[in-house]
Amino acid sequence: MLALVTTPDSLAPMAIREVAEPIPAANQALIAVHAFSLNRGELASITRNGEGWIPGQDVSGVVLQAAADGGGPPVGTRVVALMDEFGWAERAAVATNRVAVLPESVSFAQAATLPVAGLTALRTLRLGGALVGRRVLVTGAAGGVGTLAVQIAARSGAQVTAVVGRADRAAGMTDLGAADVVEGIEAASGRYWLILESGGGASLSHALKLIEPNGTVVVYGNSSTVPSTISFADFRGAQNARIQSFFYFTSEAEERFAPDLALLVSLIAEGSLRPVVGVERSWRDFAEIAEALRARRISGKAVFRPGD
Repeated sequence: MLALVTTPDSLAPMAIREVAEPIPAANQALIAVHAFSLNRGELASITRNGEGWIPGQDVSGVVLQAAADGGGPPVGTRVVALMDEFGWAERAAVATNRVAVLPESVSFAQAATLPVAGLTALRTLRLGGALVGRRVLVTGAAGGVGTLAVQIAARSGAQVTAVVGRADRAAGMTDLGAADVVEGIEAASGRYWLILESGGGASLSHALKLIEPNGTVVVYGNSSTVPSTISFADFRGAQNARIQSFFYFTSEAEERFAPDLALLVSLIAEGSLRPVVGVERSWRDFAEIAEALRARRISGKAVFRPGD
């Protein structure tokens, strides 16, 4: 079969090559991959791994072979799944406890946006508890996680401030449910019960000036790659607030992956969650789209179709 593999010794970091077929474990189903999405974190992992590695965490497709242990969906079922790696291929072996069934009303492209970004959005917001009437601030609001977090927070009754890096990335934020949209976290005013922070550096430092007493700043990334300066004095106006780190694979119990994916799918099916697919292209256009994502010229998620 074909897969998109790392080629660090070549001019391009990725190439489509013939690889061995996956051999599913007893708890894994074999799926034909119809779509996968690219996460910003994967751009960094591409450069860290050696020749011939197959990345890929977010996949959607159709079950070709059910799991041998009898768990999971039967052959022919449309599914979305979260993987550790190996998803950027024509076929993939996926653990059934990380699989959710897709109704016909949810496209493969929509589903492929959900595993990493959707679970991150859903679970970081849970760290704020009940959000009805609360003020929530989302940095990186035009990105894959941000566009979903803004919608879920607004649906949960929060008053959401969306932080974008440039004015052109503010388009559509109010349609997603943002009550306010600001360019840069420094432009935000007042205090917030929950802040989802992915920029790091000065962005995280400034977030501490905006958090309410007993509120939570959830740190789930450091896209700036710059360290942050934090002082105890920053909390004088936000006493007993906390900084919470977040890593999606270990954020909740393993058995919660499938139900949470199913919840996100149901929100799309009922029309209360709309994944923003910034671009959907053949995987042969990977290099071009990856560079556009790195330069933040794409809002929402970049989705690819293998085999095109």
